[in-house]
Amino acid sequence: MNIKCKSTLEKFEKILRFNNYSENTIKMYISYSYQFLNEFDIDLYHISINDVIEFLQNKKFKSISQQNQYISSIKLLYSKLLNKKIKINKLKRPRNEKRLPQVIDNDYLLININKISNLKHKTILSLAYSTGLRVSEIVNLKINDIDSKRMLINIRQSKGRKDRIVPLSSNILILLRNYYLIYKPIIYLFNGQNKLKYTPISCNKIIKKYLGKEYHFHQLRHSCFTSLLENGTDLRIIQKIAGHSNSKTTEIYTHVSNNLLKTVKLPI
Repeated sequence: MNIKCKSTLEKFEKILRFNNYSENTIKMYISYSYQFLNEFDIDLYHISINDVIEFLQNKKFKSISQQNQYISSIKLLYSKLLNKKIKINKLKRPRNEKRLPQVIDNDYLLININKISNLKHKTILSLAYSTGLRVSEIVNLKINDIDSKRMLINIRQSKGRKDRIVPLSSNILILLRNYYLIYKPIIYLFNGQNKLKYTPISCNKIIKKYLGKEYHFHQLRHSCFTSLLENGTDLRIIQKIAGHSNSKTTEIYTHVSNNLLKTVKLPI
């Protein structure tokens, strides 16, 4: 990394932190901006819009999502450091692929989770499936976020820097109390072996261990909301539990519910 590139990235990171961007977003923007700047041995001020477009056209992206993330990173870099907007018509964004969320069968989940002898692992997977929490929300949960009197869980500063509350079932509360008595966590609900917080990587490892290598942690979230929908929960309630800003994001679960499809009366 040349000195100019390093200095630019340091300024960019300070601005992102000052504007209260999440840690994951900062890491992503800095990483993609570094790869962009590293292609040029000149100051950002001298990299033209045509250079930007040429870089993006020649770059091989792993997915449309990554391509959009690169565009966002570069646009923000120019906006924050040069107060210069890259016109959208010059930098066309690709359309995201419309893929349905993958869910795990409810009976399969319950049978396999109930078989788990490791109480910590069982508690993590049970809590995630019951509430639909993201893996980042699970590992950032603190002991005092569990409100057993009101039977609620407080999710603080999650995606989009938003707080929300989700319902806590009596079955999960019993499981959490048993877990607490044995593991005696400190500050965070789930401590790692050598750290105060359990890691997302560890969470994904346990789902593959007990459910199968083809599954990942986020599927528990999709499975939770699909199950809630099939059990008659109003979409607006699911939207609130999920923390979705747009109702269209929640509505996608109507497309993946097998039980709802079975109620459709076909013409022939």
